Amino acid sequence: MSRTHALLVLADGTAFAGEAFGARTTVEGEVVFNTSMSGYPELLTDPSYRRQILTLTVPEVGNYGVCDRDGESERIQAAGLVVRHLSEVVSNWRSDRDLSSWLADQGVPGIVGVDTRAIVRRLREGGTKVGLLSTDGTPLEELRRRAAALPGMAGCELISQVTCPAPYVFSEGLVDDAGAPLAATPTRHHVVAFDFGMKKNMARLLVHKGCKVTVVPAATSSAEVRALKPDGVLLSNGPGDPSTVPHIVAAIRDLVGEVPIFGICMGHQLLSQAFGGRTYKTPYGHRGGNQPVLTDVVGGGRVLITSQNHGFAVEEASLPAGVRANESNVSDGSNEGMDARDRWAFSVQYHPEAAPGPHDAELHFDRFIAMMDAFKAQQSTSSAA
Repeated sequence: MSRTHALLVLADGTAFAGEAFGARTTVEGEVVFNTSMSGYPELLTDPSYRRQILTLTVPEVGNYGVCDRDGESERIQAAGLVVRHLSEVVSNWRSDRDLSSWLADQGVPGIVGVDTRAIVRRLREGGTKVGLLSTDGTPLEELRRRAAALPGMAGCELISQVTCPAPYVFSEGLVDDAGAPLAATPTRHHVVAFDFGMKKNMARLLVHKGCKVTVVPAATSSAEVRALKPDGVLLSNGPGDPSTVPHIVAAIRDLVGEVPIFGICMGHQLLSQAFGGRTYKTPYGHRGGNQPVLTDVVGGGRVLITSQNHGFAVEEASLPAGVRANESNVSDGSNEGMDARDRWAFSVQYHPEAAPGPHDAELHFDRFIAMMDAFKAQQSTSSAA
């Protein structure tokens, strides 16, 4: 297969040369890496990758093509893709198209044939960096000049770019490999899901477990949420710096204690701010399907293997009394979850809905269902009294 020249240029001037695939263009973004062994369609369509150039550490990519129904949103969200080797053969009965043509159709460039190990080592040792991925022949010196002037991810508000434009009811449940619906629990709860860049599988799991799911835009007010009369509120994942959306934090703060709340990833960070906590930019984040988390949710000392995708984290020491930090990353000790049971709220930094990925953490959806059951029972008892 004949390919044209491509360049990945970091803000510090470091350049990696390879061959182009996908679209012919130049894009900017934060260069990050993910250690997952599979799941590139889900990764690329995850809105948390907005304005990021995704480097995959797995050496062989594209061999099983792209299945349209695996998408976590309606389009590719990552700015660009970096891989070591791109398979020229697609072999999977579920596949609808090949990876390169999918990227080309959506205007997303890719670079192949680079030393992804060298890229990852540079990011691990020096932290993530913004950069440019160019497949359209832009000269190297011009790319270096433009890359040096790019803004970083800190202070970057991206939720408004990926949230839904209007409320809607999400009715899609889980399906098997052939696309046939799996048997679901009868509906008994109504969940309002804030869309900060929500992955579809969060809503799919809630539908599967017996919830009507109303998805609302990120800027929805607390009064508008109350008007929907939810039994629970989901705070989804999303891209960018969580410190840039104080209006969303204020709405969450106003709902705390009134209804059960479950936060995931960005939702965890925003809920922590609603409690008075702080967030910070990590050196290179956690992105992969094998992150070990020590948790006390299901007995002390248990480790969950989790899927993660985040570049910001909660400053655990900033959490106030009454909010218990109950989960931590085994690798670096960073906060991975909190519990404010007396205020009917809990959250996790990782992705319990991971698809594909480990299923260890799916239990948190059952926790959320149980919390809504308990809240309803308490409200019923109070009304009877």
